[in-house]
Amino acid sequence: MHVLKQKANNKKQYILFAMVMLLVAAFSVGCGETEEVKPTKVVATVDDLAGANVGVQLGTTGDIYITDYEGDEAGTKISRFNKGADAVQALKQAKVDCVLIDEQPALSFVEKNSELYILEEEFAVEEYAICIAKENTKLKQQINDALAELQTEGVVADIIDNYIGDDTKGKTPYVSPEDVDRSNGTLTMATNVGFPPYEYYENGVPTGIDVDLAQAIADKLGMELVISDVEFDSIIISVQSGKADIGVAGMTVTEDRLKNIDFSEPYTTAKQVIIVKGEKKEEDKSLKARFYNTFVEDDRWEYIPKGLLNTVIITVLAGVIGIVLGFVIAIIRVAHDRSGEGGVLLAFFNWLAKVYLTVFRGTPVMVQLLIMYYVVFGSLKVNPIFAAVIAFGLNSAAYVAEAIRSGIVAIEIGQFEAGRSLGFTYTQTMWNIILPQAIKNSLPAMCNEFISLLKESSIVGYIGLIDLTKAGDIIRSTTFEAMLPLVSVALVYLAIVMVMTAGVNRLERRLKKDAR
Repeated sequence: MHVLKQKANNKKQYILFAMVMLLVAAFSVGCGETEEVKPTKVVATVDDLAGANVGVQLGTTGDIYITDYEGDEAGTKISRFNKGADAVQALKQAKVDCVLIDEQPALSFVEKNSELYILEEEFAVEEYAICIAKENTKLKQQINDALAELQTEGVVADIIDNYIGDDTKGKTPYVSPEDVDRSNGTLTMATNVGFPPYEYYENGVPTGIDVDLAQAIADKLGMELVISDVEFDSIIISVQSGKADIGVAGMTVTEDRLKNIDFSEPYTTAKQVIIVKGEKKEEDKSLKARFYNTFVEDDRWEYIPKGLLNTVIITVLAGVIGIVLGFVIAIIRVAHDRSGEGGVLLAFFNWLAKVYLTVFRGTPVMVQLLIMYYVVFGSLKVNPIFAAVIAFGLNSAAYVAEAIRSGIVAIEIGQFEAGRSLGFTYTQTMWNIILPQAIKNSLPAMCNEFISLLKESSIVGYIGLIDLTKAGDIIRSTTFEAMLPLVSVALVYLAIVMVMTAGVNRLERRLKKDAR
């Protein structure tokens, strides 16, 4: 009877969770159809930027240029976003007064959002180039030579014309020669795929001016192009650390950047322009139309299962590392505190375990992930999934260790002493008497840790991985639809957590039944 009541209660909880998420979705749909919110300040010229709330993409030249306005007497505020599309989304919702961004991405954003337009007055003129590590002078020369050949052959102009210009758009696509010998290895390109027409996703594949240009250079060098999609402010770090050979992302040469990185010769010029919000044109914004545009068009739904697969792989493998290492650390700490055996060696391992716990529980997991990828494996071109598994596994082990240790400590010391008095060794006592009870005591805490591990994996986009959260982010950046991708990702996370919780509850009931 108790088991039946427990199952009924669990079902009620799941239904309640689902109802809450559906209410959130319905509320979001309703909010999307409310009257447009107006910006707090109208920006009509460059002079109007003073005192406005300006949206920029973090680390871009627009961010660098507008920083001079920050803290002025007019009260100019700078809102920095990881992607240009996020800044545009904020402008649509009147969270910023304008967006400062490169001209071509601005044209792409305006084309997809009828209420936005670009001011005629440009903010600045700049040149784009390819960033290369300072010590990699040989590669810099090779890229400059390849660029010179491509420009002489008219390939660079054709690549740009294929994405820009009403008369030439789509008419001069770049196609790699069939007879290219790629025996010279790989050319890894770090970029931020969310900056159309320079780099964006099309049918799940990165494309755009910079992607085609990098492919043409790789063809000239006899190399295989590999694309790493990272946050824009991580591109230079990726090149410096050797994770990528080049950075190509509509990147302007500036004095500050030249202090840390080198650049090729420029391959095109660009402008910094200002996007502002005007009157919205009438268009079909029904839920059906929004759903089609978000998931069905261009098969964008495929990002979700692909991202989910990486999320599951990282969570499962990191969880295994966390359990194994966590058990070892917990046993070391308990052995030192209780057994009094082991002498200096056990004392050293206990000290090492305490330092480990202090470091991994006292620092943010994102910082640990970035250190693992860009510092620990800085000089090695490891798979980002491997770096993520190690980082999350080590972090999880710290919390699992304390959960197991608390479960062991909760058991009466008399049981341990009774086992020893019966002739069991320390190891036999722990394995046969203490640990089975400790695991039962620790299950709720360990379940919470694995749920946290699942959700913490959502930051792996910072090292170029497409996980479940990143998948939703790509869809949102492409469609400028915030509600449907975010709610869908949240529902997938919720479903996984509910399955994990149900599994743990079933295991707990079975352990209680066995205990009787």
